[in-house]
Parts: sequence; structure tokens; C-alpha cells
Amino acid sequence: MTLLIGGLLLFIGAHLVPTQPTLRTALIRSLGEGPYKGAFSLISAIGIVLLVLGYGQMQGLARGNPQLWVPPIWTKHLVFLLMVPAMILLVATYVPSRIRSAVGHPLLTALMLWALGHLLANGDLASVLLFGSFLAYAVCDRISVRHRAAPGPLGQTQGGILGDVIAIGLGLLLYAFMLLWGHAKLIGVPLLP
Repeated sequence: MTLLIGGLLLFIGAHLVPTQPTLRTALIRSLGEGPYKGAFSLISAIGIVLLVLGYGQMQGLARGNPQLWVPPIWTKHLVFLLMVPAMILLVATYVPSRIRSAVGHPLLTALMLWALGHLLANGDLASVLLFGSFLAYAVCDRISVRHRAAPGPLGQTQGGILGDVIAIGLGLLLYAFMLLWGHAKLIGVPLLP
């Protein structure tokens, strides 16, 4: 559990810094923009590695990962449903489109859908820690984005219908990839029998 919690603290802690503009500005002033971005990336990468290892470790321990509740079967189907818009929004984060403009910060919305769906469908302690933490972070950052007017990775770039088609098409391809092959190979949990 220590690896998972440590990874979550590092990754989410690093990502909470931009929600505090005064702190972020002070760090950039003292470190420089390049070193700040480098430290941010390094801490985030270490956090991801630790949380992946910690989550995997907890999943392998029956006694160290108690089942807090048994999710109803319909929650598994809900995850399949929620992941369709999550994948489209994930792609829309990086494609100028009307979807991106309408949602504002589609990556955070995709993260909320991903975390909520997986939290509802998994009742073990490791899943509650992982998905609950990411859901709480995404909600907090989404609120912060409104106050900071943070436009996301593409800035104020606007897109049209072609961007929507690209975001939807690539999002559906990403969904199909994860459903048919990616989730089993990358996460270790096959989604289809």
C-alpha cells in the first residue's frame, strides 16, 4: 500500500501545483521554467511508476487488499459506457474541435469519467485509493481551472466540425483498441472473454 500511496502523493501532488498560481510562479522564478518543467515531469513519472507498481502489488495480495464492497454487475457495463465519451474527450484534448471548446478542459472531464466508472465497478481498497484519488483530483482541478482560466494544452485554439470528426473517430478507435487488446496487454485485465 505504501508504494501506491507514495505514487499518488507524488503524481497528484505535482499536478496540484499548477492549481496554485502563486506557488507555481514562485517555483518557476526560483528554478527557471525549464528546470521547473523537468522537475514536474520527473516527479510525475516517478509517481506513475510507483502507483502502477503499488496498485499491481496490492492486487496480488488477498489480505492486503480487502474487498470493501461487491459492486453490482451493472457497474461493469457502466464502465464500458462511460469509457466511450472518456476516450473521445481524451483525444479532443489534443485536437482543436468544437467538442474541446464546449467542454473547456476535456482531459479533466475524461479523467473524471474514467475514475468514476472504475471506482463504481471495483470495490477493493487499492481501487478505491487509486480511482477515488484521481476522481477527487480531477474535480478539484476542474474547479481550479475555472478560477485560473487555464485553457489546457492547445490554449485558445478553436476548431470546427472536422476536428469533431477526428476527435470522435480517433476516440472510438482508442476505445476499440483498449476494449479488444490494450486493456488486457497494458493493464493485465482482459475486458472481453
